[in-house]
Formats: sequence, C-alpha cells, structure tokens
Amino acid sequence: MSKVKVVFTPSGIQGEVERNTDIMSAAIQLGADIATLCGGNGQCARCKVQISEGSFAKHNIHSTVDNLSDASQTEHRKLSVGSLKNGYRLACRAKILNDIVVDVPAESQVHHQLIRKTAGNLDSQFLSGALSAIQLIQVQVEQPQLDNPSGDLERFIKATESISGLAKLAIEPCLLGSIQNTLRQGNWKVTVAIYELNKIIAIWPGKQTEFYGLAVDIGSTTIATHLCDLNTGKVIASQGLMNPQIKYGEDLMSRVSYIMMNPGGDQSMTAVVREAICDMVNLMLRETKVDRETLLDAVFVANPVMHHLFLGINPIELGGAPFALATQSSVSLAASALNLNLAKGAQVYLPPCIAGHVGADAAAVVLAEAPYQSELMTLIIDVGTNAEIILGNKEKLVAASSPTGPAFEGAQIENGQRAAPGAIERVRIDPENIRAQDKNYWL
Repeated sequence: MSKVKVVFTPSGIQGEVERNTDIMSAAIQLGADIATLCGGNGQCARCKVQISEGSFAKHNIHSTVDNLSDASQTEHRKLSVGSLKNGYRLACRAKILNDIVVDVPAESQVHHQLIRKTAGNLDSQFLSGALSAIQLIQVQVEQPQLDNPSGDLERFIKATESISGLAKLAIEPCLLGSIQNTLRQGNWKVTVAIYELNKIIAIWPGKQTEFYGLAVDIGSTTIATHLCDLNTGKVIASQGLMNPQIKYGEDLMSRVSYIMMNPGGDQSMTAVVREAICDMVNLMLRETKVDRETLLDAVFVANPVMHHLFLGINPIELGGAPFALATQSSVSLAASALNLNLAKGAQVYLPPCIAGHVGADAAAVVLAEAPYQSELMTLIIDVGTNAEIILGNKEKLVAASSPTGPAFEGAQIENGQRAAPGAIERVRIDPENIRAQDKNYWL
C-alpha cells in the first residue's frame, strides 16, 4: 500500500502512514494525542477534528476534506450538518486517502490530568527496616589464595551466609559480571542487600546504609509513584501523571475492545505505561539526588486489566464473562524483566488480585485499612475510573467492582468531564440560604 503524509496541528507532529488508515490510528502511530473515551468505537464523539483546507507550502501539502473517505453514518449521527461542511470529522471513523493537515481542537486534546493521589501516613510497625523485604549486611570476604582455588563468588556467598545465618543464598545473575571488581574496590569488605532472606540483589564496596523502594498505583486514568526511604518508611518524593493508555480508550472495556480490534494493541499499551513509570522514576531521582543503584525494591498495585498490561499479559479474557484472570496469585520478578530503570538487581512485587475485576489495588487497601482485624462492620470504597467496594469485618469480607468513571462521565460517555482544567472540583452549600456558594470553588 502507498503512504500518505499527515500533519497534526497545533502540535506540529507529522509523518507518513499507510493509505486508508483512520486519523485516530495515525495519531497513535505518530504520537499525536487525540482524546477518546470509547476507544475508537464511534460512541463518544470526543475525537472530533477539523481538516485544514488549502495549500501548505511548509509541508508541501494541499489539504482538503476530500482527501478523506466519505463521512460514515456514525459521523452523520454525531456531527451536525454544519460541522461536516466546515471540515469536522471523527478521527476514529475518517480514513486518510491523500495528504492532509489535521487540526486537533482544544476540546479534543488530552489535557494534563490533575493528580490527587498524595501519600498519607498510616500507623505501622515500620522500624529500622523491620518491615522491608531487604536486609543490608556488612560482609568481610576471605581473599583468594594459591592453595585455595575457590572462586570469588563462592567465597563471597559462604561469608555472607556465615554472617547472616542464612542458607542456600542465590544471587541475581546480572551481578556476576561486577562482583570481582566490587570485592577488590572494597578491599574485600562489602555491603550486601538480601531480598526476602534468599536472594542477593546488590553489592557495594565498603559500607552502604541507604536503600530505597518504589510504591506505584497504576490507575486506569492516573499513575501515582512514591519514592520511599526503606530505613524509615518515609516518602521522600512523589510524581503523578495521566496514564498514557488513555489514548486507546478512557475506560477498561474500551481498552480491551481496542486490543480485540487491533492485533498488537496490548503490546503498545504495555510499552507506554512502562515508559511513563520510567519517566517518573527519573524525575524523582533527579529531585532527590538518590543513586539509582540504591533503588532496590518496587511494589505495584493495579486493577486486573492494568495489572495484566503492565506485566505484558493480554487482558482479552477479562473483557467478558467469566472474567478469567491469567493469574490470581502475587507476582515477584526482577525489575529488569519489565525494562524498568531501577537498580541493576532490583525486585518487583505485585500483590494478588482478588477476582476478575477486583485487583491488587483492592488487596493493598485491605492490607492498609485492616478491616479483617475489626469487630465493626467496615465499608471501604475506592472511587476511580474503576471502583472497588469492600464490606466486612474479621468474620468475613466481600468485594465488588464498578465502572465508576463512565457512570460519572455520562451513561453513554458523551457528557462528562475528567479532573482536568475546567472541571468542578467541589461545591459548597451555604447552610443559611441552602444555596451553592458561587466563587473560588473551580479548578
């Protein structure tokens, strides 16, 4: 198939795509953001764009709406006759037949999300790393001798097991190439990081006392990350941003639908969410001056669809009954397996999912709030794009989920507003006249 050139304004993003590609797909390929709440199903009309008419010498393009396919029935339903005459089309329905310039109006752009997931403090037993999965141990390693031909690694592990009292320690393979240099740099005195009492994940020459962890909530709409000092449990930096998967659909089912209709769509969603997390890690490390090689542990929570996509698992089975999870168990693996930019030997943990649409985020809420320890009946509601509801006490807990975001944003996902500039944040009622106060309560 022949190629056509597409230029998006006001961003200036441009490139070539295959002829007969719809504008939304072209935007995704080239990295131009166009809002969609329905994942390109033609339901929301949020992806309305305008085709610029005329010759653009800078781009060597003569752009006209005639360079698109004829307006579909969906576009005739969703757009007025006047809009169609003025060159407005739905990006998910209009196919590109020849070179065009596409203007993305402000209302169709993906605006910066307002992040409200600040870190709070909970009473815990976190004392001097007591609840950390990692221990730091100072180790003196015997130097090599001609009459003792054992390898540096074997003597290092033997010394570490002797001092720690642990047995059958393993070592992250990525550390093998640096162990000899590290031992000699430290004059055979090193600091060892041991993960869950069985795996060596970091080695430093001499004495090392600082080590850090990452807590990440991958939400359908927003991602929140917190950098924690694992000596104290204190949060020292936080970052948040809109989940970049939003360009593939606002809610979970829209994203699953996109994957069903676009082979390889799951891989694209996995890549963009991991890249976003890496960007946030870079920002926090730059802000705090923390050494990347001390960022050893990370815990991720997410609803089941986000959980699967983050791990690189196709979530199609979650798109319909019986909503089967690929795995319900907790997951532990090396951060390098997920292409995350943490320490070389860093580890990642995801708590177990509870059911088809009640995920690791809900499990983390239960762990934090501990309703299973209470005599009182407790109701916990996590209101997000996908909401979880947990009810019970020490006798029994039950959980359910609901697509809250689409419900709040309009039953047909046509009339609603995310927490973006222009949204109402709160309403205050005057107790004397029972009227809404009319100022200073807008974003």
